[in-house]
Amino acid sequence: MSHPALAPGRVAVVTGGASGIGLAACKRFARRGMRVCLADVDDEALPGAERAVAELARSPGDVLARRTDVGQREDVECLKRDVYDAFGEVAVLMNNAAAFRFGGAFRDQEAWETTFAVNLMGIVHGLQVFVPAMIEQATPCAVVNTGSKQGITNPPGVANYNAAKAAVKSLTESLQHELRNTDGCRVSAHLLVPGWTTTGRREHRPEAWLPEQVADRMIESVERGDFYILCPDGETTPEMDRKRILWAARDLTENRPPLSRWHPDYKQAYESFEP
Repeated sequence: MSHPALAPGRVAVVTGGASGIGLAACKRFARRGMRVCLADVDDEALPGAERAVAELARSPGDVLARRTDVGQREDVECLKRDVYDAFGEVAVLMNNAAAFRFGGAFRDQEAWETTFAVNLMGIVHGLQVFVPAMIEQATPCAVVNTGSKQGITNPPGVANYNAAKAAVKSLTESLQHELRNTDGCRVSAHLLVPGWTTTGRREHRPEAWLPEQVADRMIESVERGDFYILCPDGETTPEMDRKRILWAARDLTENRPPLSRWHPDYKQAYESFEP
């Protein structure tokens, strides 16, 4: 069953749309006959991405590109004005822009500030600026926020990124609850949780998924009405994801040390764990 927000002629706004998962999603939306707005802070990549999406769209006028720093609310407000001026509505808001900086739990302030400004506040800005207008449209719409498995299983080494993506998960769960309890609201919420994906300028590894695979999974899941869109990859199966997620949750219920999956005292117990 197709989600009405994904119908031809409807409008998709994608942040982080000039590369990776965002660009792949823009191309998929354009192929469906949707009008697309790519928003990205990368001035160099944005024009080429716009051309690539326009080649797939019904007409060049169905594609809009705007330089946007989602960490700055003013930029997101300008983005909304431009999209509504050009297209008159927004059916899909994909808050996908992301920044990755290594940051430890008690060091690297710049990494923390940048990571939270983009990965968390960028989504907050998108929701606060766009969602009230999407509700007022009284048409079927969808919000997709891009999270990460690292915000669920919390692997060691990037405390700032894990914390930001954990906040995105919590935020999107609250968003879905608030939307479904708003009278007359026809906006659905969805949490995209990619696995190992080749993005940016990294060399592709056979075990990783391509951004196009993630975009396809996202669209299929939104059409089914799924909230959690948990993506596997060539290395991690759905069964492995289930085991890792449930083990992490039981650190709390079993009163184990946090991140016990990486604790030598629990190595054998994790290996033999069958959820």
